[in-house]
Amino acid sequence: MKRFLDEDFLLESPTAVRLYEEHARHLPIIDYHNHLPPEEIAADRRFDNIAQAWLQGDHYKWRAMRANGVSEHFITGGATDREKFRKWAETVPYTLRNPLYHWTHLELKRYFGIDEPLGPDTADAIYDRTSEMLRTPEFSVRRLLERMRVEMLCTTDDPVDDLRHHRSIREDGWSVSVLPAFRPDKVLQVHDAAVFNAYVDRLGESAGEEVSTYTGLLEVLRKRMDFFASNGCSVSDHGLERVWDEDFTEAQAAAVFDRLRAGEEVTDEHRRRFRSAVLHELAVSYCERGWVQQFHLGAMRNNNSRMMSTLGPDTGWDSIGDFPQARSLARFLDRLDTGDRLAKTILYNLNPADNALMATMIGNFNDGSVAGKVQWGSGWWFLDQKRGMTDQIDTLSEMGLISRFVGMLTDSRSFLSFTRHEYFRRLLCNLFGRDIENGELPNDLEWIGKVIRDICHRNAAAYFGWAKP
Repeated sequence: MKRFLDEDFLLESPTAVRLYEEHARHLPIIDYHNHLPPEEIAADRRFDNIAQAWLQGDHYKWRAMRANGVSEHFITGGATDREKFRKWAETVPYTLRNPLYHWTHLELKRYFGIDEPLGPDTADAIYDRTSEMLRTPEFSVRRLLERMRVEMLCTTDDPVDDLRHHRSIREDGWSVSVLPAFRPDKVLQVHDAAVFNAYVDRLGESAGEEVSTYTGLLEVLRKRMDFFASNGCSVSDHGLERVWDEDFTEAQAAAVFDRLRAGEEVTDEHRRRFRSAVLHELAVSYCERGWVQQFHLGAMRNNNSRMMSTLGPDTGWDSIGDFPQARSLARFLDRLDTGDRLAKTILYNLNPADNALMATMIGNFNDGSVAGKVQWGSGWWFLDQKRGMTDQIDTLSEMGLISRFVGMLTDSRSFLSFTRHEYFRRLLCNLFGRDIENGELPNDLEWIGKVIRDICHRNAAAYFGWAKP
């Protein structure tokens, strides 16, 4: 019987162990999509305790605690940090076979050298030990990133952001590159004219202009892209139920914009047409600038209206949606490709029923101009776990080229989440090792080791243009 979380964790054969140890373990990390707060990196924050580092903003843990019968008082409420941590520690033993169980103990081991399982009986000792460490300079957020060999990371930023924290980090000359990503989701939120107008006003203020026309809106968005580019940005991102693909004309989009700016509500058809127009124009602008565009598709958000009204969005009330993806995605990408205006693109699905769809969709638009131009991204959110990652790797291997895959990301708000790259790398090496041991792949560890190194690091560096000399 193997010991829990030993050196061969998730590695089921000697070949898998060798692939991981020789080709994956020590590679630096490029984390090209996360939600880390750049202001905390700029300030090199030190957490007062492990609850602040682990539980603030982590809706993965919040959902588990709620499912375990923990009162909201101990999750997002007024309980002390120690009390919240104790409730999390009480929950951890009940997370068996959930990825939270693996992540929790992998993070304790890699960051803090703690091997004992977290539970009610160890909660206070682990809280005290980790909190004492976190308060030292060696455990500031920058040191935590260095500890995991993070080389580059990309935060997720609204077009109105002034990016002063990114500039501050860059001016410090720190070894880790922290770049912004352009996330203009709010400009597509046209379900409420008042909300839309308030955001457009903020967007105009960020560019020093008044936005009074549709063409003016597009121009301000392009100016914000140029500003982001001047601060190192070369990546955009969208979080959508699905892409918008309605036929539109500029005049039709302008008419919808005018009605919204007048405070009038618009029909669902007009909303779809406006979103389709703006999304298309954004994608064209990304291509013109040589950016990589990302689309996170399929989340059904804010399902619990009572808790949404109490706590707001991004607090753990989202789930997988069953939105139709194929036809709209094909039409959207084809419209761009027809004019040779399709940027490098990464597609992420939240519904596992869409796995084969995504693996084959990317092949429709890989035109040979760039290796892996259109990518199917790693298992995301609810699929960011052992089976989700394995299914994504297996399906991409069978229907595309896993060797050109740009690999893993954290998609996290936590500075302690970078062990997810290790988790992914172990699973990847285990799958290749299994196939070698079964005679399904040749015992060519030099070539297969290169492929693993590429997936874990080099492909992303080349794809995003971040390769270091």
